[in-house]
Amino acid sequence: MLTVEQIQDIRMKAYLPRVFTDQSVTTYLGNAENISYSLYTLFPNTTTWVYYNSNNSADFVERYTILNGELEIDWDGQKSTLHRGDVIDVNKYGGIVTCNTESHVEILFEMTSSTFEKSFSEREIIQRDAKRIQEVDGYTYHHCTRIRDYSIELWKRMRPNGHGVAILSMGSYFHDIGKLAIPIEILNKTGKLTDDEWKVIKMHTTLGAEMMRNHEIERIRKAAFIVEEHHERYDGKGYPHGLIGNEISIEASIVSVVDAFDAMTTNRVYRKAMTIEEAIQEMENGKGTQFHPEVVDEFLAMLEEKQNKWI
Repeated sequence: MLTVEQIQDIRMKAYLPRVFTDQSVTTYLGNAENISYSLYTLFPNTTTWVYYNSNNSADFVERYTILNGELEIDWDGQKSTLHRGDVIDVNKYGGIVTCNTESHVEILFEMTSSTFEKSFSEREIIQRDAKRIQEVDGYTYHHCTRIRDYSIELWKRMRPNGHGVAILSMGSYFHDIGKLAIPIEILNKTGKLTDDEWKVIKMHTTLGAEMMRNHEIERIRKAAFIVEEHHERYDGKGYPHGLIGNEISIEASIVSVVDAFDAMTTNRVYRKAMTIEEAIQEMENGKGTQFHPEVVDEFLAMLEEKQNKWI
């Protein structure tokens, strides 16, 4: 394994490729003996996740070694704090590990080279597409980050083995990608939408799903169904297909709940935000009609554990 001194020497080289997100920077350091090394820098007050993939081979490597700072982790209901020198070996964890920071944390990331190269390239493309959303509508960009974060935490509660989280992550993050095709004057209209304008807005689910299905990254293509279904209702009165009950995927049901709550509790161009208490009551009122009842129950339980604090 590389020493801290070697890493500090390597990272000074300006040509090193980097991927920037709103929560982290990944700097590629190099590879040796089929293992790729990168410096993973997490920003203060952020959350990220690591999870075991049962499809990986027995000799697959994915390790995170803390170099600087403290990383709070939550795995299988157990919370602990990792310090310099501590390691997360993904092959030794089942399910999803939630990682939280209060200050900058630097991590040495090691992964089997073939998988790392594909992952690094895909992250560059994903950030390119995220930037497109930000340029069209800054609110949508930050909204998408919040929806992804809470959708993953809710999935962790409902599907503890973590299977399928990569697809959910993409579907929740890009759930509003179809709004790239909606005229900005309709998206940001402060007054009441006309019937024709509302029809245009509702097209963002099918337009977004089509964008996803034609995407170059496989896991984004596989997540298209979440984008298409996230405005369906449990009682069958949603759009675009009028799906009812369990015809709606659990992934889309999760995004629907989290998306609605975030919309209620943030200011929009056409109305002010509700209080957390008011939004909770709206979720209770919509249980079994607009929203999947089991998802609402788990979401409100999660919110209570967070002492009703929302991002």
